[in-house]
Amino acid sequence: MKRFFYLLPFLTIVTLCAACSSVNQVTSYITPYRIDVRQGNWVTQEMVSQLKPGQTREQVRFILGSPLVSDMFHADRWDYIYRLQPGRGEAEQRRIVVFFQDDKLVRVGGDVIADDGKKTPTKTTNQVIEVVAPADANQKKSKTE
Repeated sequence: MKRFFYLLPFLTIVTLCAACSSVNQVTSYITPYRIDVRQGNWVTQEMVSQLKPGQTREQVRFILGSPLVSDMFHADRWDYIYRLQPGRGEAEQRRIVVFFQDDKLVRVGGDVIADDGKKTPTKTTNQVIEVVAPADANQKKSKTE
């Protein structure tokens, strides 16, 4: 009986080491959750299409929001940068640069470009809908009599 109590820690260690050998198989199925990390200003195509040359800085700030980078050495340039690092997969980055001259918008550059205002006409299909005229009230009375 005394020998068993001396062997018990040894048997426990051997059993636990054998259990640890299959840890690599388990961790290949179980992975930690990784959050999506969003940084910067989210600027959409609709927001950029609202920009027009000659707008003031306040109007641009109202449309796009405060710039992420406003450099004191380049006071006439605002940078809007957006980066999305999903938990799994590759990072996505967008960059919009707004240039001013005499506190008026001159041009916009970057990944999202402004719409030129020319819309392509949508192709319409012709439909024929038959509309039946309602019967006269006099005709209804004569049919019921």
